[in-house]
This record gives sequence, structure tokens and C-alpha cells, in this order.
Amino acid sequence: MAKVILQTNIPGATAKHGKVRDIYDLGDKLLIAASDRISAFDVIMTNGIPYKGVILTQISKFWFDFLAKDIESHLISDKVSDFPAPFNKHPDQLAARSMLVKKTKVLPVECVVRGYLAGSGWKEYQQTQTVCGHKLPAGLKQCAKLPQPIFTPSTKEELGKHDENIDFDRCVEILGKKNAMYLRDKSIAIFKKASGYAETKGIILADTKFEWGVIGDKIILIDEVLTPDSSRFWPADKYAAGRDQESYDKQFVRNYLESINFDKSGKGVVLPEDICQKTGAKYIEAYEQLTSKKFAPPA
Repeated sequence: MAKVILQTNIPGATAKHGKVRDIYDLGDKLLIAASDRISAFDVIMTNGIPYKGVILTQISKFWFDFLAKDIESHLISDKVSDFPAPFNKHPDQLAARSMLVKKTKVLPVECVVRGYLAGSGWKEYQQTQTVCGHKLPAGLKQCAKLPQPIFTPSTKEELGKHDENIDFDRCVEILGKKNAMYLRDKSIAIFKKASGYAETKGIILADTKFEWGVIGDKIILIDEVLTPDSSRFWPADKYAAGRDQESYDKQFVRNYLESINFDKSGKGVVLPEDICQKTGAKYIEAYEQLTSKKFAPPA
């Protein structure tokens, strides 16, 4: 039976708990542990998905390595033996699901790049034929491929609040013109590289969000990157515009919550075992297809 870790508990250390991650502040570094918690509609569910935190961490590690020549990231090590005390004494909680990273000043904008017309972008397009200030061609279908990837940033809101889509002018107001242009151009460039690679593995990268931080005079890539939690991945052989797509993410969870008329606020609910298992299988499938490696749970 898979062990589900909903929260790490390292004696002598105190964590800040996000939707999925437990973050330990080590001064100039952070220790970030990905739990098996799952959120949907910005609400954390009561139970978790087996190995989810391990898979998210290992997919992020894969992409940090893949993009290393293009952009510096915050990753220092994902090996528990490299962690300082007391964390190096707890592989039972941290192995394969945690990273020691550089501490940065987090930039307060989520850098969303869309290659396809889905989610909130599709909803906005139906009303205005625009997405975050981008005027798009008329007559596009749901999940249609866009002529070019577009940068559609959003605000970063506190836990429990919904992020707000913004246009580039608002992004400039928040970050300054130089930083906003840099993040737009870099985000689109690495999206194109990652989506090109994913296509060779039979996966469509429909959209994703990147997060960035400042350390010294450099902007570096932080947090998770190109995972099923931060991206829409679709199986290419089942893609067809004009409808919802099958996906390698928490769509089983969203669909279940819609079926029980979940009010998308307040406390999460207990997910049925079959929903947890199906969702976990999708995360594993995404990992194996992207990395060409067989998923091996930590001992």
C-alpha cells in the first residue's frame, strides 16, 4: 500500500505550508518538500494522491536539468544526503520529494504561456475574442492551437484566493518594463523548447505557468516547472479541437467535484479511492512518458 504524506514533520524545524509544498526557511536557502496533498479550484482536498509529491519533484528536476543551458534555476540538490541537519536524517519523509534550493525574492506575477485555447483563456475568448489583451483570430474552437504561444500573466494571490489574469501593461506596472519584457521573452522561449520536446514524446504542452525569483542581480527560474500541476499536458494521439481534452493532470478530481456540485470554496472533501488511484496513475504516466524512465517509488 502506497504511503501518502500529507505533511512533512521534521523535528526541530518549522515549515510554512502552501497548497502542496512544505517550505523550510534555512536563511539563504530553502528546503522545499512536495507533499501528496492535492488542490482543485484553489481548495485543498482532505486526502491525497499516492506519490504525487515524488512525481512532481522528479518531473521538475528533469526540466531543470533539460533547461539548464537556457536559464539558471534555484535547484541546489535533490539528494537528502546533501541536505543540512536535521533534514538529512529524514529520508523516510523527504526522499525523492524534496529539493534544497537558493532563496530568492519571488516576483509577484505568475508567468503563464498558452499554446492552445483552453481554460480561462477559452472563456475569455468566447466573450471578447481576446486573452489577457491579446487579440486572437475569429472562429477559433475550444482547445484550438494558437498561431503563436502567447504570454498571459496573472497575479499571485494568497492561499484560498483566485489568481487574476492581467494584461502585459499591468504586468509592466507590477514588475517594471525591463523585468516584464525579460520574463515574457524567456517564458515564451522555454515554453517553445519544452513543448517541442514534449511533442517528441507524444504529449501536447497546451499551457503552463512559470515562477521567477531574483537573487543578487539575476532573475532565475523557481518553484515547480512544467509539471501536471502547473501545466496542461494532453496525449497528442487523442487531441481534437472543439472539445475538452484528455489530460495528464487532476482532471479526474475536477470532474468528480463538479459531479457532486462542490462549491469551490471552504474545506476540501474526501476523494473516493478510485479517483485518487486514477489521478495518481495519470501523474505516473506523465512522468514515464516525458522522461522515458520507469517510475520507481522511493524505498
